[in-house]
Amino acid sequence: MRQYLAGKIRNIALAGHAGSGKTSLAEALLFKAGEIDRLGTTADGNTTFDFDPEEIKRQASISSSMYPFAWGSVKINLIDTPGLFDFAGGMYEGIRAAESVMICVSGKSGVSVGTRKAYKAAMDMGKARLFFVSKLDTENADFYKVLEELKAAFGPSVCPLVVPYVEDSKVQCYINLVGNKAYAYDAKGEPKEVPMPDVGHRLDGLTTAISEAVAETDEELFEKYFSGEAFTRDEIIAGIHNGVKNGSITPVLCGSGITLAGIDMLLDSMVDHLPSAWESASETAYNEADEAVKIECTDEAPLAAYVFKTVADPFVGKLSYIKVVSGKLSTEQAPINQRTGQPERLGKIIYVKGKKQEDTSFITAGDIGAVTKLSETKTGDSLCDPKRLVRFEATTFPAPTLSMAVVVKKKGEEGKVAQGLQRLMEEDPTFAFAQNNETHQQVLSGLGEQHIDVVVSKLKSKFGVEVDLVAPRVPYRETIRKKVKVEGKHKKQTGGHGQFGHVWIEFEPYDGDELLFETNVFGGSVPKNYFPAVEKGLQDAVKRGVLAGYPVVGLKATLLDGSYHPVDSSEMAFKMAASLAYKAGVAQAGPVLLEPIGNLKVTVPDSATGDIMGELNKRRGRVLGMNPTEDGQTEVEGEVPMSEMHDFTTYIRSATQGQGSFVFVFERYEQLPANLEDAVKAAAAQMNEEAAD
Repeated sequence: MRQYLAGKIRNIALAGHAGSGKTSLAEALLFKAGEIDRLGTTADGNTTFDFDPEEIKRQASISSSMYPFAWGSVKINLIDTPGLFDFAGGMYEGIRAAESVMICVSGKSGVSVGTRKAYKAAMDMGKARLFFVSKLDTENADFYKVLEELKAAFGPSVCPLVVPYVEDSKVQCYINLVGNKAYAYDAKGEPKEVPMPDVGHRLDGLTTAISEAVAETDEELFEKYFSGEAFTRDEIIAGIHNGVKNGSITPVLCGSGITLAGIDMLLDSMVDHLPSAWESASETAYNEADEAVKIECTDEAPLAAYVFKTVADPFVGKLSYIKVVSGKLSTEQAPINQRTGQPERLGKIIYVKGKKQEDTSFITAGDIGAVTKLSETKTGDSLCDPKRLVRFEATTFPAPTLSMAVVVKKKGEEGKVAQGLQRLMEEDPTFAFAQNNETHQQVLSGLGEQHIDVVVSKLKSKFGVEVDLVAPRVPYRETIRKKVKVEGKHKKQTGGHGQFGHVWIEFEPYDGDELLFETNVFGGSVPKNYFPAVEKGLQDAVKRGVLAGYPVVGLKATLLDGSYHPVDSSEMAFKMAASLAYKAGVAQAGPVLLEPIGNLKVTVPDSATGDIMGELNKRRGRVLGMNPTEDGQTEVEGEVPMSEMHDFTTYIRSATQGQGSFVFVFERYEQLPANLEDAVKAAAAQMNEEAAD
């Protein structure tokens, strides 16, 4: 593929709700541009973008993929992103690398939760936006209803550029409001200009809206419009382009990815109206002194690029997707990884075209490509010229909210699980993996059930490890409620030196997590050199409580008295004596189980607040308050036991149709209700048996 300057490059992320027609639209764009010779379908599993075995099996995108192609003299890097919420990480990484976001909206379903999420992500990252209303070839599609929904949801910037003319519930032709021409499409999706249909006052209103939007982008154009003069076509195109670039105009086009109707006008609009990399790919980065510096998108500047996506394959190796902001990335360089401070040896530099790869000697400023075998580089890293080290803002990915414990099907493969998941985490920053030594479980956390299921499937297909998933255990604690004074005596006589340690220790509750050890010994009944042994014995002992074997917290131990033997006493003997005192004392001091309590902040539509508060009560939670947020949503804050939150991700998504989100953070421990103690003790006994095996 030939090289393009930044002014001739459009980096566009394709986003939208699952099922809105994104993949069909992407196929149509490539077909119309001559890159593919047939239209693939998700049902047949032969689309250009959804080539991963998991995507073919599920008939849905689960990660971002890209394909560069030319339309006229312009290169378009199209990044297809997932619409399913469980794979939102792919949407964020795709939008991060683009200057524009094309949001696909179903002509049947209209504005959905995924539409709003894609628009918000584009706004938050400062990207230009364009809507494409798809599926207008299907029954019950209604463009004008969807247009009203877009205006209601996203405000006055929404501006239609192409609209359908409908008769007898069927689109007869498409009207290009910029060129003031109408086109009908044949069975092959080829356009033919037809006479402008009579649509009455509606057309006048739509063209007036475009003129008003254009007038707002420039003072001279505003004066011209105010004086009653009509804009030329070039002025309209330039005005729309500037409005899209600064965010004051969000164009709306329409058509069908299946019949190819309107696809040619969409491609023209992508080139004419969306900003080039030269205009919008410049970024603010941070130098070695952590000062903000502007990185201009130009080939003449020193190299500055960032990795926005990683693919880790045990056979092919690691593939790092890179956006070059300034300078050129070539095989002759050894750029510095800003995070590690070390030079990176570049493997092959390639352009990724779906599942195919095309070698190139360099990537220019504003362009996107990939590099093989970057050993130390990971997603979010910056690659720089040694003369100018800068750090780009990393992508903010959604945090995992659903956790499951991993159980290997073959004993002894726990290490392979950990290694495989570490590799997979390189390509998916939205899941986490940890070894919980307290509960003796390997815990996998993701964005939802499908997300975790895909990770487990990849673990099997790529690394040959099969696992089952179970609910993770809750890390309970134990404490005491009363003050007691107990004796601990360890006495053992053998043929040689015996063992003798004798202590009196007072145990009482206190407000703290760690063991608090103090001494109040008079007269040398216990020599000072044995104090550390007593404390060490207690420190070892509090790792297991007397009720269910959970660690003990909030315990104060004061060494009061005891005795020793000049020959038989030793540090080991006093450690044993302290341990015996602990077991006797804690059992008498009113031991209780504590459960972890978390602080929950859940954001839901206003209409769902009542249901959420009722659900928190069912989960033994306490509602602390409600705060209104943006876009008709409310944040409900509460405290809920962690044991009740395992399936909350699934519940909140179902209850709010995907609109809700939450953050849950451990807060403190509280006493477990007595009626739940037996079940926790039984589960702990089983856990301890498994750990002993």
